[in-house]
Amino acid sequence: MKTTIILASLSALAAKYQGTCARLPTSNSPIQDVTSTNIRCNANQGFAASKCSVAAGGTVTIEMHQQPGDRKCSTEAIGGAHYGPVLVYLSKVSNSATADGSTPFFKIYEDTWGRNTAGGGGSDDYWGTKDLNTHCGKLDVKIPTGLAPGDYLLRAEAIALHAAGSSGGAQFYLTCYQLTITGSGTTVPSGVSFPGAYKASDPGILINIYQKLTQYIAPGPAVILGGTEAVAGKAGSTLGKRLSAKLRY
Repeated sequence: MKTTIILASLSALAAKYQGTCARLPTSNSPIQDVTSTNIRCNANQGFAASKCSVAAGGTVTIEMHQQPGDRKCSTEAIGGAHYGPVLVYLSKVSNSATADGSTPFFKIYEDTWGRNTAGGGGSDDYWGTKDLNTHCGKLDVKIPTGLAPGDYLLRAEAIALHAAGSSGGAQFYLTCYQLTITGSGTTVPSGVSFPGAYKASDPGILINIYQKLTQYIAPGPAVILGGTEAVAGKAGSTLGKRLSAKLRY
């Protein structure tokens, strides 16, 4: 699954930052072992060419697609009924161009699950990955205000739960982005380590989404104060909507 990051202030078709600060996966195969160091930033990841600069309080747009090089809005971003949450973390590092993901991560965004009263089971419900599909693979993520300036890794993941009814069945599609956050803040939230933040038995990882769900508990820590808990079925991207209109019509 290919992922990119776009500074939201850019025009809809601008591609200045696409791929330059994203550690693009070499394969669209998922990570399924939450105890592996690959759960940090994906497998066999090299470093990106450069860093992307964004102000605290600004917005970035994460972008995910199932096949490298295919960003067409006519193709499902996350296909194959890969329903599940989209989670985004940050980690303060000394140099995002060389950081290995071993530093603590704090969660700044989640778009998880919402009940569809007209549906029969959890697969009919609203999910973060469905929001990605609706918005051409894109979701807007606000960088919390007040963060201390400096380099950060941004870790974005989509967790596919279509086979998560058995242990090890959840599929993690993720990558890291090399950021420099600017501003005059002083906050560096406490975080969790990968591996360690997730267990294969966590209720948001070991779950049968084909039964009727009454709740969904996202894996990992809570979103930090000032972060975003999006409403599944309503989250999206202004950039994604503009691109969708431009490319389809």
